[in-house]
Amino acid sequence: MIPFTKSYRITALVLALAVAQLPFAEARVTPSHGADAVSVQDEIKIGQQTAAEESKKLPLLAENDPVTQYVQRLGANLSSHAPGYKWPYSFRVVNQKEINAFALPGGPIFVNLGTIQAADNEAELAGVMAHEISHVVQRHATRAYTKQQEASTPLSILGALLGNSTLGQLAQGAISFGAGSYFLGNSRKAESEADLLGTDIMYDSGYNPKAMAEFFKKLEATGGANSSQFFSDHPNPGNRYEAVTREASTLSTKAYTADLGQFTNIKQLVSGKQPLTAQQIAQQQQQQQQQQPGQGSSGNIAQSSIYPSGRFASFRHDVYDISYPDNWQVYGDRSSNVTFAPQEGVSQNAVAFGAIIQEFQPESASDSLDQASHELVASLRQSNADLRQIGHDENIRINGLPGKSIAMLGTSPLQRNGQAVAERDWLVTVKQRNGDLLYMVFVSPDPDFRSLQPAFQQMLNSLRLR
Repeated sequence: MIPFTKSYRITALVLALAVAQLPFAEARVTPSHGADAVSVQDEIKIGQQTAAEESKKLPLLAENDPVTQYVQRLGANLSSHAPGYKWPYSFRVVNQKEINAFALPGGPIFVNLGTIQAADNEAELAGVMAHEISHVVQRHATRAYTKQQEASTPLSILGALLGNSTLGQLAQGAISFGAGSYFLGNSRKAESEADLLGTDIMYDSGYNPKAMAEFFKKLEATGGANSSQFFSDHPNPGNRYEAVTREASTLSTKAYTADLGQFTNIKQLVSGKQPLTAQQIAQQQQQQQQQQPGQGSSGNIAQSSIYPSGRFASFRHDVYDISYPDNWQVYGDRSSNVTFAPQEGVSQNAVAFGAIIQEFQPESASDSLDQASHELVASLRQSNADLRQIGHDENIRINGLPGKSIAMLGTSPLQRNGQAVAERDWLVTVKQRNGDLLYMVFVSPDPDFRSLQPAFQQMLNSLRLR
């Protein structure tokens, strides 16, 4: 037996401290997992298809642009250190002024030019991109789809009408994973997960992860229209800076040497550019849609086939009972989201006339009706960029239960005389016993809303929660 001498104690202490500094001894974030109805291969196809569609709509910098090539090199370094499945990552730059970035399922990532203009160093830009890579790793978009199927475009005809295939619904336009869609609007929990995993990806890639927290903190401090879009899509989970700093402090100290050596030149290049605003991009997209033949409806729909007959039928759902005009169709069943609409009231896979009833899960079951309703409005607006609230929301009673009434305006899928038609959306919400919202959206072209309102009101009056 070797005697346990003083010198041996010192040696043992040195060895213990050395082991504590090894990478495998560091605290590490484990990527989150959850139910996902989409296979890995389908997720890759969804991302590629959606990226192709987005590339047609968004003003992207060319592949051979020096800024694009720089972002692609930076993305390749970061994604090579991402844990889990090796997704086929790709990186493009959107010529847009607002500070934002978004990741599609399966790997495509888009970074706004305004984000590069706002970054003070390469590590800050790397932080935004590592955050987006983390959303891909943790499959946040398709997990959200699994959790709330058919909720991505609330004014779209339900997936039951188009079959159960996720890829089939994507092709038909029944679901959307594109920029601004519901499923890319991350929850606070998803944001927290992406922050912490992004911290580790930055560290492993050779960047100081605190730069990500510093960038987010800077955006919050400056505020303004340019950063509001980022926080709309990336809500602060609370104590973001402290959480990232705390995670970074669990990693061993090292020299952060990663640097492509091009940031100063790229910063000079982008500072001389004048990217488009979100409003300008939306106007361009609308003009493109109007120029495409066969889009929308001529408006020559027989009123007798659209307007309620005056006779009502009953529908029994697992959650509620309701009456609806008997000349309208029911899309959905007693256990799914349901749309009531005339057959001719559906255009471009979207409801132009009718009523939609769905459920919405707020951030917390303890959220008040007011809080939950405004979370829902934010989600709807993420899915419909031109949707906006008009006036103030009102407190109403729905068969004795407290409810909210919110009027909104958007763009109808119908066209009349070659022009887009404004759409009136009347949103009504009521809380269920489990804390979730049951909500109805009564949809009509704005000029026709007054004529349809009595039928909508009769439907609302007939609603009975179980």
